Amino acid sequence: MQYFLDGYRKGDPRIRLAADGRTDDQPDLPQEVDVLIVGTGPAGLLLAAQLSEFPDIVTRVVERAPGPLEVGRADGVSCRTVETFEAFGLAERMTAEAYWVNQTNFWGPDPQDPARIKRFGRVQDVRDGLSEFPHVIVNQARLGDFLLEYARNSPSRLKVDYGHEVVALQASKTDDEPVLVTIRRSGDDTEVTVEAKYVVGCDGARSTVRESIGRTPQGAGQDKAWGVMDLLATTDFPDIRFKATIQSGSGGNILLIPREGGYMVRLYVDMGEIAADTRLTSDDILDEARSVLAPYTLEAREIVWFSVYRVGHRVTDRFDDVDDDKIGTRAPRVFIAGDACHTHTAKAGQGMNVSMQDTFNLGWKLAAVLQGRSPGALLDTYSLERKKIAEDLIAMDTRWSKAIGGAGRVDSDDPAEAMAGFAEVQRQFVTNGEFTAGLATHYPPGLLTGDDTHLHLATGYPPGRRFKSAEVIRLADARRLHLGHVHRADGRWRLYAFADAVDPRTRGSRFLELVEFLAGDDSPIHRFTPAGWDVDAVFDVRGIVQQSHLDVEWADIHDFLKPRKGRLGLVDPEKVFNPVDDVDKDIFDLRGVDRGAGALVVVRPDQYVSLVLPLDGYEELTEFFGRFMKNEIG
Repeated sequence: MQYFLDGYRKGDPRIRLAADGRTDDQPDLPQEVDVLIVGTGPAGLLLAAQLSEFPDIVTRVVERAPGPLEVGRADGVSCRTVETFEAFGLAERMTAEAYWVNQTNFWGPDPQDPARIKRFGRVQDVRDGLSEFPHVIVNQARLGDFLLEYARNSPSRLKVDYGHEVVALQASKTDDEPVLVTIRRSGDDTEVTVEAKYVVGCDGARSTVRESIGRTPQGAGQDKAWGVMDLLATTDFPDIRFKATIQSGSGGNILLIPREGGYMVRLYVDMGEIAADTRLTSDDILDEARSVLAPYTLEAREIVWFSVYRVGHRVTDRFDDVDDDKIGTRAPRVFIAGDACHTHTAKAGQGMNVSMQDTFNLGWKLAAVLQGRSPGALLDTYSLERKKIAEDLIAMDTRWSKAIGGAGRVDSDDPAEAMAGFAEVQRQFVTNGEFTAGLATHYPPGLLTGDDTHLHLATGYPPGRRFKSAEVIRLADARRLHLGHVHRADGRWRLYAFADAVDPRTRGSRFLELVEFLAGDDSPIHRFTPAGWDVDAVFDVRGIVQQSHLDVEWADIHDFLKPRKGRLGLVDPEKVFNPVDDVDKDIFDLRGVDRGAGALVVVRPDQYVSLVLPLDGYEELTEFFGRFMKNEIG
């Protein structure tokens, strides 16, 4: 963690200095804003945290509820989401509090006695090597606390305007018109109109924002109801602290999720097909859970929260306010994210995770456009990229739901046939492992993603996939850390220059020649960084050399990788890294980097690889950024 760049200041470094004009007392909702975020679900709060990094952008968040969420709702946090929270410096706090899902167990009726259940299998929850972070369980309300605190402690001092409900929205028809949003204050029922350059609807499955722009969820609903319950209980069920799928011989289903804290557990209980107007109580859910768990007992000592839901598989036709035939004629101004544009069951544990990735994709693009660094057309890529991910999620959730539901009945006298359904549940779990870890996203070639032309130079970094971290040694202080963890949620592009075999301090090194090019006036660093900004304000260049940290002096590295920054002109010493030298495989081997030629890996602000280039691919690098960045800003 770096701080003191602009001078010494005592206290918690996570509470950063407020920007000019920002104070701890946020003023009333202004008449004009740059970005209006509607809703404080996971998508809305992650977007708020990301945009709070930009105090020159006026961001406000409105929420109709009177205060923050306290209990219940989503709880599964995928590996990819933990990686994302690391970009905010929050992963360590999250994982310290969380339940770690290490293993998933599979239960079904005993073929010899279908009235009883038995364990049929165990699977490691996350395959080795997928991520440096685990799959964890943390209450959605607690994740919200982290993000709210981050935004509150940011230079923007951003807070949520609770008790503010959006009742109408009039989208703009041109790039010059604002979006008009009518907001009702719950305290006195007065209505105000806010003019916003951009609006992001994170307001749930019954989204007012979605309806206002005429977008339609497409798909099918479900008659089946599921009860979900967080409880403190006593039980003789042996796997109460393991994630488990449980099917009874009568067709009942439970997805059991241990919760953080060591004592609480969540049960997703299949309540079957019931009329929409039927009111189910907590006792109804408990009775069904006990029936599935028989002969094991379950005694609820405290029900912390429960709900009943029916969710269909639906994806909205577009995630912004520009129709397909209008793309290119104007930029989108209104966006939807999370449950506002995709809904599904909770059994795959992906709703909250995919929702946050929606706005992590969108936030940096909004900042680039609002700061004048990119044209509005950059925002077309949001719906283009994220709609396909939502469709993939629905397909996976449909397969997984079908597998769980189909395994519940044993209506055959043949034990082998009776076991087939349970084998399919376990097979689907393993097959979907990368997806449920949040790591299956693969953006196709397009404006922000290159092709595989140079992938042979770094086979572990395919364009369109998230940048997969590995351990390195920081040259300046010999600290061992993950390279991917230098990536902050600050809207900057990362350029990871993996050196060729030649000593990086000598002529003939393509790494040295690249650094000299990046330092020059013709480089994209100079062309696309606004005048007066720090040299690494838009592009964060990191060098990874092949030599041991014992064999290279930091002082001998090119000055471009020792940039002077901030009002005091301090030197940043944290730009150069070496391989870890006490392991069988270092980062070059782990990520398939060509040791002879080296490679330049370009990574988007949302941690996805854009392209792999040779170290001398200057023209390709400049042409790539020229697609969506503006020259000579300042």
